[in-house]
Amino acid sequence: MQKILNIRTDKKNGLYDITNKVVEVIKESRTRTGIASVYARGSTAAIMIQENWDESVQNDVLTLLGRLIPSGIWEHDHQDNNGDAHLKAGIVGASETIPIVDGSAGLSRWQNIFLCEFDGPRNQREVVVTILGEP
Repeated sequence: MQKILNIRTDKKNGLYDITNKVVEVIKESRTRTGIASVYARGSTAAIMIQENWDESVQNDVLTLLGRLIPSGIWEHDHQDNNGDAHLKAGIVGASETIPIVDGSAGLSRWQNIFLCEFDGPRNQREVVVTILGEP
């Protein structure tokens, strides 16, 4: 099964919790054992598994990436001024794979799935969720 999620982003850089949307796709698939692949379409967005107890970890992720990869100094900025967004997305990665265990996302209590926006805001970011497994 495969489903495309459309996510609206409202910041230049932000982490958006999409866990519940992915869990809904897993339930809809009726897969008991398998994997869920979560993939961000676009070269300036990424997928990350991280804690969502409060916003501190998400803020720390964005602060770290901003310090490691500042804006305005990259060759690609001469084309469309988003060189840092491409580099951040490349380092974080376009996808994550989540095990499906007994029909549920095999995440720990503190793990959530985030769409990482590095070139927003965007009216629509597409996230492809692909479920492979057994009923």
